[in-house]
Amino acid sequence: MKKIKEDLFALLFILPSLTAFCFFMFWPLIRTVYLSFFDWNMIKPVKKFVGLQNYITLLQDDVTYKVLGNTILYILILLVVNFVLPYIVSFLLSFVIRKGKSFYKTAFFLPSVISLVVGSILYVWILNPVTGPVAMILRFFDMQLPIWSKSEGLVIWILSLITSWKVFGYNFIIVLGGVMGVSQEVIEAAKLDHIPNYKIFMQIVLPMSSSTGVYVLITTIVQGLQYVFTPIKVVTQGGPNYASSNLIYQSYHEAFTLYKTGEASAFSVMTMALFILLLVLEFKFVEKGVYYEN
Repeated sequence: MKKIKEDLFALLFILPSLTAFCFFMFWPLIRTVYLSFFDWNMIKPVKKFVGLQNYITLLQDDVTYKVLGNTILYILILLVVNFVLPYIVSFLLSFVIRKGKSFYKTAFFLPSVISLVVGSILYVWILNPVTGPVAMILRFFDMQLPIWSKSEGLVIWILSLITSWKVFGYNFIIVLGGVMGVSQEVIEAAKLDHIPNYKIFMQIVLPMSSSTGVYVLITTIVQGLQYVFTPIKVVTQGGPNYASSNLIYQSYHEAFTLYKTGEASAFSVMTMALFILLLVLEFKFVEKGVYYEN
């Protein structure tokens, strides 16, 4: 009886947060799945039930596969820049570089507190192919900066760079905390045995900080795609010819530009399914080898 009272008392404390979580998370999810079976433009008073037609339409549309390919490319680029690179930099600052650590930490983290809208506008100016500083420097060497916002093969890389400017600092600080949690005695013992730094990194630091790494891996995929929405919206609006759009922006575009609420909801459900698949693969193949002691 006492255990039941304690559980009810604990539930009473978390009930406000749980209610807010259900209202802002589960109800929109249920509503999105519901709307994906209807043809509706958010204006008509009556929704037309179309079953799976919205999903069939998306699967038959070449734009869907182009946007999906863009999304996968975004994920790969963001993983390299905001997951792999912070690990390498954290290792260098923790065990190789001895001076100026505070400066590097501040310099890397500072952009993460600045609005991504401001950052996007700033990069549009810096990378302006006519009047931007980079274009002026390149002209000094008889080179020309391409119109990257209109180049299908280049625009995703630039938008990923803008996004990484915001995301890198936060990921770097988190990874640095995990790397610095690795036992200094183990590292010193490895150095006394003349083990090269790359082996120390791959065989000691990575496994012993893997719990932090898994967290950063997941947040890089999820938050990275959320953050990249801002430069897409500010700079390219998904262009040219959907070359910079991803699944998240495409859902917004279908709903609030084309007013195809049913197809937008279906896109959102497909995006959620992709994230669930990635999480399942992560827990199946990555979680098993995680080291949690630090």
